[in-house]
Amino acid sequence: VQLQASGGGLVQAGGSLRLSCAASGRTFSTNYSMGWFRQTPGKEREFVAAIRWSGGSTYYAASVEGRFTISRDNAKNTLSLQMNSLELEDTAVYYCAAGYGIILSMMRSARAYGSWGQGTLVTVSS
Repeated sequence: VQLQASGGGLVQAGGSLRLSCAASGRTFSTNYSMGWFRQTPGKEREFVAAIRWSGGSTYYAASVEGRFTISRDNAKNTLSLQMNSLELEDTAVYYCAAGYGIILSMMRSARAYGSWGQGTLVTVSS
């Protein structure tokens, strides 16, 4: 599966951005999950949010809970991340990812996802 992330940019603190991830190469089935991770220089890739493709159960990092919303469009094979009330600490390269058969305890682990997009830079300024 190929993933293409977009929507990053420069935004002031308190503002909003919407990231999108277009998936191609296959139609997602019941056992697929998709997620967003982010990474800053010198740090490991950090879990942001994830969603079960079938059923739509969602999972969030504590740092973004209540501010970010992950969603998917089954018909368009796209994943989105609506980011509101952005903070300086949200500045990072954001990656979308897809994985098959991910168990609940691994949903927040980057190792569980086998396919990755190229990343899109989000910069939050003061």
